[in-house]
Amino acid sequence: MTASPARRLWAAVEPLHAVVYFAPETAAAAKEAGLRGYWMGYFAGRLAPLGAIGPAAATSVLFGFAPAMVARALPDAWSFASPVDVLLSRLSAVETALSRALGPSGLDELASLLEQAASACHFDGRPLAAAWAAVPRPAGVLARLWLAATVLREHRGDGHVLAAVHAGLTGLETTLTHIGDGVIARGDVQPHRGWSDTDWESAVSRLVARGLLDSSGRLTVSGLEVRRRIEEDTDRLAAAPLEALGPAGLARLLELAVPLSRALIDTGVIPVPNPMGVPRP
Repeated sequence: MTASPARRLWAAVEPLHAVVYFAPETAAAAKEAGLRGYWMGYFAGRLAPLGAIGPAAATSVLFGFAPAMVARALPDAWSFASPVDVLLSRLSAVETALSRALGPSGLDELASLLEQAASACHFDGRPLAAAWAAVPRPAGVLARLWLAATVLREHRGDGHVLAAVHAGLTGLETTLTHIGDGVIARGDVQPHRGWSDTDWESAVSRLVARGLLDSSGRLTVSGLEVRRRIEEDTDRLAAAPLEALGPAGLARLLELAVPLSRALIDTGVIPVPNPMGVPRP
């Protein structure tokens, strides 16, 4: 598919957010806060602005993870560290990580543009984006940049969930359409989402029965049409930040963000391929 302006914005900004998943500073901060293991830190850290959320609600919000995987981390995480402590440690860690990866200065304009875009987001039916948007603005420019990128990322992600549900897909089925389109591979996703082989094959069978996948797991003509509609709906639901920036603001944001995101990928901070399916912008 030709990259729309909304998708170009996502590709440019996603690596700036995704540092939090791969930087050693994040894992160290989660451990220091009392959390046990990478995935407890992931779930607690990503969901901390929602409060001490339980596994059922968390699975619904996250959409693409197996319920059993989420339940192994929540609600136990909150017995080791409060949501407030997790949030503060995460912001501090990602600020350190970005300073190491990108340098400590020269990012004020990009942070301001990202905040301008994030301030235009609408949050109806978007709990994760709304929660991150309510986090008080940090003092440091790198933490500001990351928080704004995170609001934009979760705003688009929540919209993608709405579009996929509207298309009649579950979280795993939506993932299978990405794989069927060649965006990501099974091996890059299944270990990181917790789905058993039985879950996986059952979902494949359902999509084959609907005529969306062929016997090899590739998208059929009907499947490609469903993917096209989902991506178009996701872009449409992510339009408000683009409208706030205007063409000139978007062009300047991309001019500033793309080299940074490329650097994060080229230096190995963000691996490609990755579970998010983000390419080198």
